[in-house]
Amino acid sequence: MAKIVHVAWADRVMQQYGKRVLHLHQKFPKVLPRIVNQVGDRAKTQVVRNLTKQTGLPRKTIVAAVGDPSRARPGRLSYEMVTRGGNIRLKYLDAKETEAGVVAKPFGKRTLYPGAFMRGGRFPDRKDVKKFDGHAFYRLNRSGTRITFARSGVIIPTEMTRGATKSAFDRIAGPLLQQRIEAAIAKLVP
Repeated sequence: MAKIVHVAWADRVMQQYGKRVLHLHQKFPKVLPRIVNQVGDRAKTQVVRNLTKQTGLPRKTIVAAVGDPSRARPGRLSYEMVTRGGNIRLKYLDAKETEAGVVAKPFGKRTLYPGAFMRGGRFPDRKDVKKFDGHAFYRLNRSGTRITFARSGVIIPTEMTRGATKSAFDRIAGPLLQQRIEAAIAKLVP
């Protein structure tokens, strides 16, 4: 599952400035891509910062999920942040086993997952199981011979396109892009 967050500002620019933007791009082909990349990098910083708070995942996990964006260059004026991923396993959300189940921090809030487990044996003498590798599981049958990963409901691509992360992106990218392009037009194509 991949989602792309983008600012569709190009139509407004062409209506407002028309030939001046075209002339700027023809005369100085590196200016607009540089502006798009600078604004995109600043927006990416805000996306990572807000997505970390919003999901409850560590910053390094979010940085790896967002990855390197495809950057603007002459002839291609777009900056795209693409992320992939599914329902995050509890292991990555500071999971701890209790007698009632596993407690983790999806969306930054402590949540109990009743019936989930991370260790083997009977309470209170539970032991780490090496092949579990720190993951939390649910039993699929009564005997416990079939198990499945416990998942949090946190899906990075979905979270990237809503809430505080989306509003931070919209608040930074659109106005800053407009401001920088207006300044470049005023300076280079008066």
